[in-house]
Amino acid sequence: GRKFGRISLGGLHDESEIRGHRRTYIGAMPGRIIQTIKRCGSSNPVIILDEVDKLTVSNHGDPSSALLEVLDPEQNTTFHDNYIDMEYDLSKVLFIATANNIANIAPALRDRMEMINIAGYLTEEKVRIALDHLLPKQREAHGIREAEMQLSAGAVERIIASYTREAGVRSLDKLLAKLARARAKQIAFDEGFAAEMTDAEIEKILGMPKFLREEYEVGGMTGVVTGLAWTEVGGDILYIESVLTPGKGKLSLTGNLGDVMKESATIAHEWVMAHCEELGIDPKLFETRDLNIHVPEGAIPKDGPSAGITMVTSIVSTYTGRKVRERIAMTGETTLRGRVTPVGGVKEKILAAKRAGIHTIILSEENRKDIAEIKPEYVDGLAFHYVRTNDEVLALALE
Repeated sequence: GRKFGRISLGGLHDESEIRGHRRTYIGAMPGRIIQTIKRCGSSNPVIILDEVDKLTVSNHGDPSSALLEVLDPEQNTTFHDNYIDMEYDLSKVLFIATANNIANIAPALRDRMEMINIAGYLTEEKVRIALDHLLPKQREAHGIREAEMQLSAGAVERIIASYTREAGVRSLDKLLAKLARARAKQIAFDEGFAAEMTDAEIEKILGMPKFLREEYEVGGMTGVVTGLAWTEVGGDILYIESVLTPGKGKLSLTGNLGDVMKESATIAHEWVMAHCEELGIDPKLFETRDLNIHVPEGAIPKDGPSAGITMVTSIVSTYTGRKVRERIAMTGETTLRGRVTPVGGVKEKILAAKRAGIHTIILSEENRKDIAEIKPEYVDGLAFHYVRTNDEVLALALE
């Protein structure tokens, strides 16, 4: 029941936009905060500070420093606006800031705020949003009756998988608008059509699919292990391959890997060398063979601490010749002691594995709590194994 105000901070570079101008200047005005409170007509409104990570610094001062006083509950009881030249109490205002990239917010300002991380939608959630909200909205905007345009849940899911790569639903909304425009044209020109759009019709309007869905395709191979990765637009599966070549024991890494993944590979290799006798690997192999570890899709940069156990499994499989079990995927980091440590983004990774047709997933014991937060229907048909050490991973993953 409170009044609502919105301040867009994108590209704001002048400190006086927040604090106001002194009245000695021509055209002086109060700052955005006081203006919004005046517009709301209430001293305890809810104010959205939109795009707080897009503030820029210029020679007119630093607006993010001016926001420190606004957002600090210890200081904002006496917020000083240059125009009204009096203290104003902002402590009753509820400020909600939005940002896409936390790294762009000044550390001092970040410290004043409580972080609420909103994850991207799952495919299943996007389908419901599209059918319950976006499609009715587009039908209304294009003057189409419900009986004249319908999409099945399967068709919407194929549009999401084949044409979009995003955390939200903005691109999906544009694609549905494109379909609605095509249908509106058919109605206007009295062209014959069926109410429910077919896959062939959708492909004709939207063009060839932009993205191919990741499908599991490496059953029963040696040295190829399926890992799980988190991306900004949801989860994905990735393959980690390794192969031995004649040489002098050199380790080489390919596939556009970041520093963290390179370190994971080195740790995995060192751990295998240290435990070669228990694993049944001839120590002479380390002197007479080079090892290459490759993560396909070299054009895409890959980084993050979640491929440690996948690399260990791939390396052991290559050295011992033991095959990797069918339809199994894993995510977790490893230490030199062989301990499996937890990783983030578990929810998105699990759903990516399920979409790709994987049945068994290996996770760190400490990630067990993350699975409890996923709705049971999303993890139906998946078997989870929680591990503490690399030995447990290898027992589960290798034949």
